[in-house]
Amino acid sequence: MSAAQEGERPTGSGFVALIGATNAGKSTLLNRLVGAKVSIVTHKVQTTRAMVRGIATHDNAQIVFLDTPGIFRPRRRLDKAMVATAWGGAKDADIVALLVDAERGLKGDTQAILDNLADIRQPKLLILNKIDRVKPEKLLALAAEANERAGFERTFMISALTGSGCDDLLDYLAKALPEGPWYYPEDQISDLPMRQLAAEITREKIFLRLHQELPYAIHVETEKWEELKNGSVRIEQVIYVERESQKKIVLGHKGETIRAIGQAARAEIAEILEQPVHLFLFVKVRGNWGDDPERYREMGLEFPQ
Repeated sequence: MSAAQEGERPTGSGFVALIGATNAGKSTLLNRLVGAKVSIVTHKVQTTRAMVRGIATHDNAQIVFLDTPGIFRPRRRLDKAMVATAWGGAKDADIVALLVDAERGLKGDTQAILDNLADIRQPKLLILNKIDRVKPEKLLALAAEANERAGFERTFMISALTGSGCDDLLDYLAKALPEGPWYYPEDQISDLPMRQLAAEITREKIFLRLHQELPYAIHVETEKWEELKNGSVRIEQVIYVERESQKKIVLGHKGETIRAIGQAARAEIAEILEQPVHLFLFVKVRGNWGDDPERYREMGLEFPQ
């Protein structure tokens, strides 16, 4: 018997690309909408590198959010790969949602994004984030200016941090997406493999501890993952840096820094896995890893020529 015959609303599904300038709050919003941590969050710009898919089920609809890298003016090869991934995600989605930091307004990279939105044919939404920090009259002025420059279907005012306005956004998306079967099982919240998520969590802890000392050109790979007979898991990860001086920063005095990073990462990975974790971290110098095609494949990025 079909859903219509049973009196139920048909299922819906589709992809929603979250785009915006760096540090607009896309990863925080994704985690809020999904209801669990699927994307790392730091105060350092360009934290998200590859596209992360977070899956939310709401009112009989499965909404697959694409958390894209922040869009900015690229300078290096890695930058170009990240920006290309962001725009690629937007062009492949059913709906494109531009997230704007209301505190910063329509400045810099956000201006350039608004100019390029004319090339996006899909329905577009404007989401003003951090509304709890901005006066209502400024929010209204921002919304008016952005809508004048791009054809947005709807404007939402939210706080990704507190959740204010997020239910209204989910309600709208659940109705706006096309009817169709779900792409993923009901209990799945991300398509990111656990090995990769574990590496991302460690990278987050590195940034949170060393964000003022270390450039963002750092990479973490999960090299070994062994399920042990006692129900625990042994994980070995390698932290790649570009110079010996950066290795010393990650290790810290007598290894204090890397121990603290490992403890924080292990606790969070164990919470997600719901099993004990033995995490072993190693730091290796690999000069100019940002020009290595293999590293791009590991991150889920296309290597730009």
